[in-house]
Amino acid sequence: MQKRPLIVTEGIIGAEPVTISPARFIRVEDIVWLALIFALCFGPYRDPYSVSVLVVLGVFQIIEPRIAWFSTQAGRAVATLSRLLLCYLELALTGGINTSYYVILLLPIISAASTMKPRGTIAFTLLSMLSYLSFFLFVDWTQFELTDVGWGEIYLRVGFLPVVAFLTYQLAKETRIEASKHQAAAEKLAEANESLQKAEDEVRRSDRLAALGQLTAGLAHELRNPIGTIRASAEMLLKNVPDDKPLIGELAGFISTEVDRTNSLITRFLDFARPMHLKLEKTDIDELLDRAIAEFEKHNPPIDVTIYRNYAPEVPGIDLDGELMQRVFYNLILNAAQASPAGGSVSVKTRLVGDEVEVSVIDRGSGIAKEQLKNIFNPFFTTKPDGVGLGLAIVSKIVDEHRGTLAVESEAGDGSVFRVFLKAAE
Repeated sequence: MQKRPLIVTEGIIGAEPVTISPARFIRVEDIVWLALIFALCFGPYRDPYSVSVLVVLGVFQIIEPRIAWFSTQAGRAVATLSRLLLCYLELALTGGINTSYYVILLLPIISAASTMKPRGTIAFTLLSMLSYLSFFLFVDWTQFELTDVGWGEIYLRVGFLPVVAFLTYQLAKETRIEASKHQAAAEKLAEANESLQKAEDEVRRSDRLAALGQLTAGLAHELRNPIGTIRASAEMLLKNVPDDKPLIGELAGFISTEVDRTNSLITRFLDFARPMHLKLEKTDIDELLDRAIAEFEKHNPPIDVTIYRNYAPEVPGIDLDGELMQRVFYNLILNAAQASPAGGSVSVKTRLVGDEVEVSVIDRGSGIAKEQLKNIFNPFFTTKPDGVGLGLAIVSKIVDEHRGTLAVESEAGDGSVFRVFLKAAE
């Protein structure tokens, strides 16, 4: 009996490299692979088992990109191995080593090269080559012989697989590099937009403060004269009140007290409105904080809170206006104490961050609602029933004049952290 050639030389069906795209519906590469699988279904092998495997392979090719787990490293390996097993089964059903469907092995190879690192690509390329060569183990050598043409065909079929794997990997690598560049550019653009938005907010805030400062200065100046007249009249009235009319004396006392309170408020307006002239001196921040805490304890004895000091020893001196910065930390400590529950605590902490000194005032009180955070440094914004809303505005202005930074972290019910960053002295 004459032996037939083991390898039949036939044309190779071409295929495009697969690129990964998170499309919601049918992707372009899906159409290419489905077209290939559809063509194979109408090829020379049309038995139900072979067509069924091809249909399963096509369905898997469509649904795999839409399952999130397959985008992980383990998922990609499982998906590629599943393709390889289905392709191996198809080759076994269509003639083994002599099948003209060997081109279907490009599916797992291109999948690995498109989604995996070099090791994974090499591993699945070798597995695909070995899976095809493994059909030699099932050849009946009494019926077939391996001719020179057959050896050449095997060389082409097996050698074609790593070439496609290499070219696909290089293409995917270039695509990933370009995608990473675009991603980095997008992130930088987002950061730039965020910085620009913050700068615009600061400019608008500065414009509002400048206009408000001019208005406040003029209004306060005009109010000083009538208030002085009212106070002088109240004092004269107190001196001339008959002993048998105590109500008049009590009312005159109320007038004097309210005039003093109004005058204090005008003084605060003027402090906020007038330009600051800093007297910079190299200052020990620990001593400055101790003075602010002592001032708080002296003027606010009813507030039942404990102040904890946590000073870093390596913090250097700072060039600042001691009187103004003491006022900053006094206000921050007062606000933290007022926000804390009875018997609570406030921590004052320092540390060196690069070439800046960070001073943190931490409370565990009621916190600040998220929608209010962007307004707390605006003048006349307050959440206190008897507040004026100038305390934090003045604090922010003083820190800005020192070319420092004031930041706050807070959530309603979880307390607040106010951080002041100041440039350390040379």
